[in-house]
Amino acid sequence: MYRSTRSGGAPVPAERAIIEGLAPDGGLYVPVDLPGLSALALGPGSLSYPELALEVLQPFFPGFAPGRLKAEIEAAAGTFDCAEVTPVVERRGIHFLELFHGRTLAFKDLALSLMGGLVGLAGEGRGKGAAELLVLVATSGDTGKAALAGFSDRPGLRVAVFYPEKGVSPVQRLQMVSHASGNAFVAGIRGDFDDAQRAVKRIFSSPEADRELGSRGYSLTSANSINIARLLPQIVYYVKAWRSLRDSGALGSDGRMDVAVPTGNFGNILAAWYAKRMGLPIGRLICASNSNRVLADFFATGRYDRNRALLQTTSPSMDILVSSNLERLLFHASGEDPGRTAYLMDGLSREGSFALGDSERDFLGDFVGGWADDKEAGAEIAATFAGTGYLIDPHSAVAVAVLSKIRKREGLIRPTVIASTASPFKFPAAVAGAIGLAGDASPGSELELAASLARRAGLELPPPIALLSGAPELHLSVVDPEGMEGALYRFLDGGLS
Repeated sequence: MYRSTRSGGAPVPAERAIIEGLAPDGGLYVPVDLPGLSALALGPGSLSYPELALEVLQPFFPGFAPGRLKAEIEAAAGTFDCAEVTPVVERRGIHFLELFHGRTLAFKDLALSLMGGLVGLAGEGRGKGAAELLVLVATSGDTGKAALAGFSDRPGLRVAVFYPEKGVSPVQRLQMVSHASGNAFVAGIRGDFDDAQRAVKRIFSSPEADRELGSRGYSLTSANSINIARLLPQIVYYVKAWRSLRDSGALGSDGRMDVAVPTGNFGNILAAWYAKRMGLPIGRLICASNSNRVLADFFATGRYDRNRALLQTTSPSMDILVSSNLERLLFHASGEDPGRTAYLMDGLSREGSFALGDSERDFLGDFVGGWADDKEAGAEIAATFAGTGYLIDPHSAVAVAVLSKIRKREGLIRPTVIASTASPFKFPAAVAGAIGLAGDASPGSELELAASLARRAGLELPPPIALLSGAPELHLSVVDPEGMEGALYRFLDGGLS
């Protein structure tokens, strides 16, 4: 069962939490009880990724027949380009958990390749005549294309994606605007990701939008990590990483690993924290921020303050000032007090900030925050490639730089897994610049740089990038954040594609 972070209302089953996405009171759904990891998940012996995923996820979805959930998990795993799905690669004494072997080369694929199936299973009990589902997505770059790949062409679903027009990489943009599907709509917004995310939440909570969509035969759901079905599948790969380190003899004497996660909206690192609460032997959770250091400052001071300029960086998926999933952690830190959580989130909405009490700060002792700027991230890209021939993307590089600082400051020596969240070929300008290849940031030159990068590294250019060359731009709409709702209606009415 699942409850909202903002009210004491009766818990709801997984099916309803998935379909609604956001709770009616504006809160996020969280499990009433976290199941412990089973002896099979933590024990010796070989498990394929689908086998492990079924073992971890089945308790969260008791209403789904195991055979049906198993089939969806296996189908999702089949979209990845390696049987291991999330391999762990050791370089420079760091274990990189490669989360970019899916169809869009980003960690979002791990959840979104499965989420379409979860939404389908959740919707089966709604009966004939139920409204079709409109999957509404705000993206800082990677979620958009992963949602398009995971939800497009599924019966009874349509997908609408909004991205910051000038806040994603050229490759990220081209992945989205070239997507060909009759049930999909993509639009840029004149603003940043926080503007898009705020507008999406406003649409979800608007009775007028609900009536307008209902009159067209649609109800809303979300593919952002505000939806619990996006968050829970991410737990699996941390269990997989720990098993990989254990089986290779890389764990320390205490059997634990630390985890460093490049963090924007806080979902990926929250999944690691949930894994720890379920019994996975994790030590510290290192929350790595770029120059938009709102989370690093929060963990250092206990005060969250979004009243600052949003900076555009070479790690655009982290260019976020309002980290939505932090609300779930605040709910747990408050002793699962929905009134307190609602009060904190109201302060963030009205004043742009809130401060934790002493006991709440103590609750966050598993976390340590840090930040690194573009120059520091670039230096880590260069050093990793020069020393090992291994390419990392700017987001992963931020995590490496932050880990290095914290190790020096606190003397951490435990084996650490870096959540390597995207392929370096999604950000060729930043990666090429770091290792000395020249180029500019236009879409055409980015694809050429990606090809040059592959040649320099002795690798094949990943097909999802290679296929972008010459791809037509099919979605050219750009709207103001206030115009997102109207654009949705025009799309549903057949006026936009």
